[in-house]
Amino acid sequence: MKKKKKRILTGILAMTLLLGGCRIGGREVVITGGLGSQDVFRIGGESCELTEAKVYLANYQNIYGKSYGIDLWERGFHKDKLTEYIKEIALSEMSRIVCMDLLASEQEISLSEEEKQKIEHAAKEYYQSLTEEEKEFTNASESDIKSMYEDYVLADKVYKSLTAGIDAEVSDDEARIMEGMQIYVKSKKKAKEVEQKLAAGEDFAAVASNYNKKTVIEITFGRGELPVEVERAAFELDNEEISSCIEAEEGYYFIKCINKFDEELTDANKFKIVETREKAAFDDVYEEFVSGLDSKLNAKAWEDITLVTDGSITTDSFFEIITDAMN
Repeated sequence: MKKKKKRILTGILAMTLLLGGCRIGGREVVITGGLGSQDVFRIGGESCELTEAKVYLANYQNIYGKSYGIDLWERGFHKDKLTEYIKEIALSEMSRIVCMDLLASEQEISLSEEEKQKIEHAAKEYYQSLTEEEKEFTNASESDIKSMYEDYVLADKVYKSLTAGIDAEVSDDEARIMEGMQIYVKSKKKAKEVEQKLAAGEDFAAVASNYNKKTVIEITFGRGELPVEVERAAFELDNEEISSCIEAEEGYYFIKCINKFDEELTDANKFKIVETREKAAFDDVYEEFVSGLDSKLNAKAWEDITLVTDGSITTDSFFEIITDAMN
């Protein structure tokens, strides 16, 4: 998978409402046949139609089914499970967008004329990229794509609006990532043996290979990932320094510092910390909102959609095109 596509997927999934067992905002989705034949589901009076579902499915089947240069469909790799996974992701993302657009209405958030123009150009570009087989499968018109992009961009605008006031400043110390090695033992007797061997100058990795009860010796960690006593001692170490025996609730640790400040991983962790803050702020509003929404799923219409994986449906640029257009 290309790096660019990975970034797009990260953005999509960061905001995805995972249905897991057909739930929205913690409430069960009502499985029903009472919807129109072209409706896949309805949430709070807003529906998602088959055309939209097929556009999402067509893209997801290629984004996830052809990752890292491997065509999982061609190889027959757990085809039923992969199909189920892709349909779950698509249903999850579509329901999220409907919920977000309903929230946009409540928050009085709308698209600007400039945004609409960008969307119109993106819709034209994506529609023109479709083959005749893809147009037939999705039954989508350029107008349909434009409407889907409007919903998608509006959902993103709601997210940005609700997280606009989040503090994006993260200190090096808060985000700091260390590289090291660990020895963990459960008994005081074993801890004493390790302590004596290290004091005698034996190689840390060699001692670890004989004593460590964790699954790994080499570790990369930030704040909140180790027991508090271990973290406190580890973050005081200099490169190549070894801690004394650290007693924690479940056992005894020895830590060797390899790199007390990994700059690249620390910078990446800053983005993670900000994303966590944003998600917490967003969830406070979003989860309360969706918990009051009624939802219905047209199970038959959804189950009857069959993915076409014979190589005739190759579209995978739906999200990339609109992301590029809006940036």
